[in-house]
Amino acid sequence: MKNILALLFTLVVMSSFAQIKMQGIVKDSIGAPLELANIIAINKDTNTLESYAITNASGKYVISLSKNGRYSIQVSYIGLKSVDETIETKEVDITKDFTMLTDNMLDAVELTYEMPVTIKGDTLIYNADSFKSGTERKLEDVLKKLPGIEITAEGKIEVEGKEVTKLMVNGKDFFDGDSKLATKNIPSNAVDKIQVLRNYAEVGQLSGVQNNQDNVAINIKLKEGKENFWFGDVTVGGGVAPSPNDELYLVQPKLFYYSPKYSVNVIGDLNNTGEVALTGRDLRNFGGGFRRPSSSSGTSLNLGDNGLSGLTNIDDSQTVESKLAAVNFSYSPNKALDLSGFIIYNSSRLRTREESFVRYTNPELEIPDEETIQTGSEATNQGLAKLSAAYKPNANNQLNYDVLGRISSDSETQNEFSSVVGNTYQLDEAKPFSINQNVNYYYTLNENNIFAFEAQHLIKDEDPFYNAILVNDPTNNNATDPSDRDAFDNTALSLGLDRDQLGYDLNQDRRIKSNQLDAKLDYYNILNSKSNINLTLGTILSTQKFNSNIFQFLDDGSYFDPTASLTNEEGDVLLNENDTEYNFSDIYLGFHYRLKTGKFTITPGFSVHAYGNKNTQFGETYEDNFFRILPDFETQIQFKKSESLTFRYNMKNAFTDVTSLAEGLVLNNYNSLQYGEPELQNSLSHNLSLRYFSFNLFNYTNVFAILNYNKNIDQIRSFTNFDNVIRTNTYFNSNFADESVTAIGRIQRTFGKLRASMRVNFNYSKNNQFVQDVRSVNETFSQSYTPELRTNFREAPNVSLKYLYRVSDTNQGDNDTQFITNAPSVEFDAYLWKALTFRTDYSYTSQSSNVSDTQSYQTWNASLAYRKDQDAKWEYQIRATNLLNIDSEVNNGSSNISVYSSETFVLPRFVTFRLTYTL
Repeated sequence: MKNILALLFTLVVMSSFAQIKMQGIVKDSIGAPLELANIIAINKDTNTLESYAITNASGKYVISLSKNGRYSIQVSYIGLKSVDETIETKEVDITKDFTMLTDNMLDAVELTYEMPVTIKGDTLIYNADSFKSGTERKLEDVLKKLPGIEITAEGKIEVEGKEVTKLMVNGKDFFDGDSKLATKNIPSNAVDKIQVLRNYAEVGQLSGVQNNQDNVAINIKLKEGKENFWFGDVTVGGGVAPSPNDELYLVQPKLFYYSPKYSVNVIGDLNNTGEVALTGRDLRNFGGGFRRPSSSSGTSLNLGDNGLSGLTNIDDSQTVESKLAAVNFSYSPNKALDLSGFIIYNSSRLRTREESFVRYTNPELEIPDEETIQTGSEATNQGLAKLSAAYKPNANNQLNYDVLGRISSDSETQNEFSSVVGNTYQLDEAKPFSINQNVNYYYTLNENNIFAFEAQHLIKDEDPFYNAILVNDPTNNNATDPSDRDAFDNTALSLGLDRDQLGYDLNQDRRIKSNQLDAKLDYYNILNSKSNINLTLGTILSTQKFNSNIFQFLDDGSYFDPTASLTNEEGDVLLNENDTEYNFSDIYLGFHYRLKTGKFTITPGFSVHAYGNKNTQFGETYEDNFFRILPDFETQIQFKKSESLTFRYNMKNAFTDVTSLAEGLVLNNYNSLQYGEPELQNSLSHNLSLRYFSFNLFNYTNVFAILNYNKNIDQIRSFTNFDNVIRTNTYFNSNFADESVTAIGRIQRTFGKLRASMRVNFNYSKNNQFVQDVRSVNETFSQSYTPELRTNFREAPNVSLKYLYRVSDTNQGDNDTQFITNAPSVEFDAYLWKALTFRTDYSYTSQSSNVSDTQSYQTWNASLAYRKDQDAKWEYQIRATNLLNIDSEVNNGSSNISVYSSETFVLPRFVTFRLTYTL
């Protein structure tokens, strides 16, 4: 493999030496340099775009051309006549200046090709065809080739280091802007332009009074002929795989319709090959475009997530069966009203297997090392539906309403063998639902006064159920030496279980009901063209009700309600049940002043909060009311349109959810119990960030760097006590501050047909932990470096070379743990004889540490597709995944008290044959 990578790298480097450089100055008729003039070079022999450039502030341009060729050099600038000259290259570089004349002096020159990249204000416009080589099938294949844009491992789109928060097609939201659904499903041959909208404002009335530099949206412009017609593709396929999947199947319709008045998007997916459009985790993070009104107020209230949020990733499964049906629509009956919505149904069935080894790093804890083998199955059914309405009768009024409903039915069964506890059977079930409503109204009284009202109401009902069955040895229950008892026996004694049983059939019902209103009214007073004042009146009102009950089924099937003997630090006996109501209120007033002066935009401000907390349980009420002033500050230096530096500081108050306040016992699982603290206080954090962004269109250099510092005061931490491998946690406000520093940066540069980039990540954290009543400080420093080299040839094969090097060092008192990851990877695609598309990707991952042996795994996938020509309706494809038939992937890591290694078993080699019909 190393030889192959070396050969590919050699070919890439040699291709760069086969070119010469052409440079010069573009001026107007009086000799003044022209910034942002466009230069494109057309190969006269192939009539294809060879190179392009945009002039800098000095009018300079640089383009790369092949040796001994003939090129049409076309120069264009808004308001001036375009220039078209023929250049013949030799073996040496060329210097040539261009002078552009006014519009009425020469006949127009017809431009053969559009510029690949242009800029208009805050909008970057990519001409998709300029980056296509013929191997692209979906939108993500095009986006990967665009300078300044990156697709993350999770399928999200990043522009200049900022995550794209909204994606539109022809100006209409695509599934409320979800980027992953778009990148995986929109066909590449339908894409004409990709518009990157920086400093994007959802509400035009507020664009001049808010700082939107972190907001990035993408609008996909469709090609002519795609409107008023259905387009897309339908793929069906099958194959043979090792048992237990003897037969493979795949059905994926992806259909789209766009017109000026309405649009319809239909995405379907039925397969057992592990290729899912959306995972369960994706859907749980699918917020439907909702943004909390109080998100910038300084208050963070956690309602918790009590569903089965730990469901397995598809990539970590041995078998997968998935179904997806998704419909998105938009309708504009008139210019003032827009209606839109979506319905998504997702179902998956997984089988999993994992083997792991945990070694506890502190010998004083006397916790035995543990080996586990887990086999399980998961079933999830999820449904989402949303309806949105936007009414804008004129430029001064806008009313938005959204309602999102979410329901799911999830279950997870797991058989676990532990070298310490023995055999355990576990079942988790949950059928949560939620309804989220959002109403926003924006009113412009006059040019100096703007009002904005935003409110969101959330109802959430969660009902997780947990069952664990453990083997018991009743003969050891009376042993006086705890080491002679079963590992779970002391916990069974604490819970008050009947221990004269062959097995512990342990159960827990929980019910968490949440009701939250989050609303604010903003008033903006525009003092002049450089400054404005923002006053905010807001509130957060929340109620959570929590019930739980731990019970046991005996060997004869009868119900047994145990009485716990575990006590808290005050000596109170902890019950096996909870009945808790938690009420929270925050009424706040905010003030911000925004000033533009030269390159600076300065926004100081603060908010005054009146907080109220009350939780009632077991007939006793705990109440806390207090005031807090939370300052914040932001300043931005805009060096150029595409270069800025931003500094931010804010203080935040964070409040926990009801489950940390409930003082009765709660089972996280059979070997992890918790009880809450009803008098928990909020935690306070100081947050600082420094962000630099630069995108240079002259040399296509994209740079971003982000530095974050966080310090938590009165952080809610947990006391952890171990009995064998069974842990019990309770919560408290720590007097010791936790700190973290994160630095992320990337530089990307395009050299003709080559694009090189380097991404670096640094993270330092200091956390206080409390185990067996002993405080210790954990310090972790991790660093990663990811260089990448990618080609972008139109007629030749393309290759992407990437290397990940990551080091993680953790200091846990007397123990130092280091993990090193090396992961080279390569992607290759070629369009052969105008009919065949060959694509393959390979990665090798090696993990080593100072506490365990080096482990490694590799993945290799490939596909070969035949399509008669680019306009053909039918495509035939053979695809193979996990060609090396690797059984499992390995992972090493550390927690605050242990180091672990795990082996996760994955899907076997799949070979499928597919037929795609393109509309």
